[in-house]
Amino acid sequence: MPNQKPIDTIHDLFAHIQDEPDAYPTPESNQDFQDNVYEQLADLDYIYVDKQTALSVDDSNIDIDREPVTLVDFFEGLAQLVTMGVVEVTDIAEAIHREIVLRPLGRFNDRNQSKWQRGIVGRVYGTVRQATQLIGDNVASGVRLYDNMFNKKNAQPLPEKMKRLVNVLNGVMGDHLVTHHNPLAIPMVLYDRHGHLQHKEVSGRIVILCHGLCMSHLSWYPFQNDSLGERIIQSQPTLTVLYLDYNTGRHISSNGRNFSKVIQNLADKNPNITQIDLIGHSMGGLVARSALFYGQQQGFNWVKRVGNLITLGSPHHGASLERIGNFVQDRIAKLPFAGSLAKLGDLRSSGIIDLRHGSIRDEDWKFLQGRSVLSHEFRHPAHLPFHVNTYFIAGTLAEALYDSKATSLLGDGLVTVDSALGEHDSEHALSVPEGRKAVFYGVSHYDLLYNDRVHQQVVAWLLDNGWSDNEPSTCIHSYPDELRVVV
Repeated sequence: MPNQKPIDTIHDLFAHIQDEPDAYPTPESNQDFQDNVYEQLADLDYIYVDKQTALSVDDSNIDIDREPVTLVDFFEGLAQLVTMGVVEVTDIAEAIHREIVLRPLGRFNDRNQSKWQRGIVGRVYGTVRQATQLIGDNVASGVRLYDNMFNKKNAQPLPEKMKRLVNVLNGVMGDHLVTHHNPLAIPMVLYDRHGHLQHKEVSGRIVILCHGLCMSHLSWYPFQNDSLGERIIQSQPTLTVLYLDYNTGRHISSNGRNFSKVIQNLADKNPNITQIDLIGHSMGGLVARSALFYGQQQGFNWVKRVGNLITLGSPHHGASLERIGNFVQDRIAKLPFAGSLAKLGDLRSSGIIDLRHGSIRDEDWKFLQGRSVLSHEFRHPAHLPFHVNTYFIAGTLAEALYDSKATSLLGDGLVTVDSALGEHDSEHALSVPEGRKAVFYGVSHYDLLYNDRVHQQVVAWLLDNGWSDNEPSTCIHSYPDELRVVV
C-alpha cells in the first residue's frame, strides 16, 4: 500500500488507513472486493526479509571493525527481534488466510494479487505490520537512548549464557539480523586463549580454531586444561592458539571472504607470523576452506603461510539433515492449504541452506531467485591448495567397523562419513590422501569437539606438520576401546 506521507506516529498510521478512498467498499463494489480478498499469496515473496536476503551480494565487509555484542545491544536487538517475529507470523497468517479463502473458489492465481492490499483484509494485516514495526523501533531506540543518557561507563560484555544464546540466534537467522541491521548480529572477531579480543602482537606459528553452526568460540571450552586448544599448547608451548567467532547464519562464502580478510589483517599487523594452521569443526571447516579459496583468488599472502588444515565432521559434500528438511518443505508446499505454511522454511538462515550441499562459493547461490543453492551436481568445485597439508576427521555413532553403506550414512548423526572425508566420484572429490583421513567410532557430531582420541590425533598431526615419511597408506580407524587400528 503506497504511503502519501511519512508515518511517524501510530495516530498517523491509522489516519492514513482511514483516509484511503477504498478503505470501505460500497455494496456496488462487493464483487471487486471479493476479487481483492480472494487472491494472493501463491508467493510470499513480498515478505521483505526474503526479498532482501535473496538479493544480497557480497557483504563480507559488513562487520569489519565492529565490536562484539554488548549487553545493551542484546536488549535493543531483542526488541527488534520480537518485532520481526511478529511481522513474520503476521505475514504467514495472512498467507494462509488468503490460500484458505481463494483455493475453494478457484481464484488461487496471480490475476488479482496486486488488488489484495487495497481490500479491507489486506489493510488490516498491513496495519498490524506497520504498527508492530513502529512500536518495536521506538522500544529499541528507547533502550539505546537510555543507555547513552544514563550509562556512561564502558559497555558491558555479554555473560557467557547470553553469549551462547546470541550465537544460536545468529545460526538460525543470522542473515536476517544482518539485513535488518539488528545489533544482535555477531561480527567476525578473533579471541585469544584467555577470552580477550586479539590485539596483542603474535609471532611464530599460530593455530586458529573455527566453530560450527549455532556455536561460539566458547564451544571449544578454551579455559579448560583438557580442551583441544590447551592440549595443542601443552604439546607445543611456543604456539599461539586463537579462536574465531562469527555469525554462522550468513552465507558460508560471505564468512569465508571475511575470514580471509581477517587473517590478512592479522598477518599485516604481525609480520613475524611464520605459519598458520586452521582447524574447523562442522561448518567451521567449510568456512576455513572458503577462506583459502578466496584468499588465493584475492592474492592474499597469508595463504602461502598456511601449513595445515584439519576439519572435524565438516559436511564437505552436504549435510543429510538439511537435505531432508528441504525435501519435506518442498512436499508441504505442494499440499493444498499448506503451501503458505511451507514458507516457514524460508526463515532458516542462509548458512543452514548452504549446508545442504556444502556450498562454499558465491556462485552456488548468488544468481538464483529466492533462498536456495545450486543442486549437488551443479555446485562449483573449490579445490584445496596443493601446499597445504589437509586432514579430515569423521565421526560415526557405530562403535565398531561394519562394512556397510548404513554405517557411512549414519555418520556422526548429522554428517555422513563420506561427506566428512571429502569423498566423491566427480570433480568435487577433494583428493586428500587416505593416510590423512580418520574415522572415529562411537563419536557423535558434537563429541568431536571434546573427544580425547580426536584431540590426540589432531595434536599428532600438528606435531608431525606434514614431515613424516611413515604416513599410513590407508584411512585411520579409531575405536572406543582405545585400540587404534589402521585398516
